[in-house]
Amino acid sequence: MTADTQTVRWSAQLLGWLHRHMAWIIIGAIVVVLGSVTVVQSPTNTDTAPLSARNAAPDGGMAAAEILRRHGVAVTESDSFATTTSLLAGKPRATVLLYDRNGYLDSAQLHSLQQSATRVVVVAPGLRTLTGLGREIHNAGVVPNGTSTLEAGCGQADPLVAGRVSSKGAFLYTGAEVTCYRPSSNDGGMYAASADGRLVVLGSTALLSNDLLQVEGNAALALRTLGPTSDLVWYLPGLGDVPNDGTPPTLDELAPPWVGFLGLWLAVVALLAVLWRGRRLGPLVFEPLPVVVKAVETAEGRARLYQDSRAVGQAADNLRAGTLTRLAKHFRLGPEAGKDAILDAVSRKMKRPAQELRTLLLDHRPRTEPELVQWAQSIEKLEQEATAA
Repeated sequence: MTADTQTVRWSAQLLGWLHRHMAWIIIGAIVVVLGSVTVVQSPTNTDTAPLSARNAAPDGGMAAAEILRRHGVAVTESDSFATTTSLLAGKPRATVLLYDRNGYLDSAQLHSLQQSATRVVVVAPGLRTLTGLGREIHNAGVVPNGTSTLEAGCGQADPLVAGRVSSKGAFLYTGAEVTCYRPSSNDGGMYAASADGRLVVLGSTALLSNDLLQVEGNAALALRTLGPTSDLVWYLPGLGDVPNDGTPPTLDELAPPWVGFLGLWLAVVALLAVLWRGRRLGPLVFEPLPVVVKAVETAEGRARLYQDSRAVGQAADNLRAGTLTRLAKHFRLGPEAGKDAILDAVSRKMKRPAQELRTLLLDHRPRTEPELVQWAQSIEKLEQEATAA
């Protein structure tokens, strides 16, 4: 066999293999191309934390951070208390944006931030954060439904310049020396600040979010609140910032003080419930499976359930349905026969008015157990007379 012949044979085998596997080759090529496009187009930023300066999603804060940078503010992201403290040591006149949505920081850490920074802007703080701030600021609820925007309504410079801002789902605060964006005169405000302006509380993350930053005066309020100094530390605490004293808290320390009394009361109630419902109905009976339950036992069991629950109406409906079914079968009317057809057949057989039978069998509704027993005896007698030969 010559080399040319061998080459031709290999070429033919290769072409045959390609022809047989052409479909799989095309599918594989499509998968490779799509995978390459996905890798190329996938964003390198995977930060998905709400209000993060590196998050470009609608709930992120990248847009506000970039605008601040373009206006000459050096924005530095931080996700730990140690990093934030180190940054503030080198930038004593910096502003700190704090968004502690899970309440990781304690009062000592919050006090340290207030002492180290020129200004601290806290976004949507919870009860733990408000307590740690120590400025007598309290939560006053949320903005009422149907209120989408609020006017400044105060003499503070930043809210006055920003004007109307978004307020849907925002928190309200009272107790501050300066309170702005009140839904009414009796409510707290969405913007709370100390008299010296070193502490500012914003009640809504939407003011800084990417999707609502351009709405109303949100951007103006965000820039004026976060940009008074040349340095801004964008701090989002993490789980590692939770204070650790070296020993895990005990159950008594974690539980609120009222748990002891409530636990004792629940124990007494549980004991009474066990004594009330835990009585034995007799010795257990072991039977091999499958267990065959006789029809009469099922009927008696359901009758006891109806009796215990005082279900007189349900029992009457079952007796009525059973009587009509048996009468229809006796007169060979079929399962699709209606009530009127059954009553007509019984009326002709017994030579009694159909209206009289309707009143007895269909219209009568016993309300008490004695009435149910008397009515059941009446319809049983009627069935016996109608089916008698």
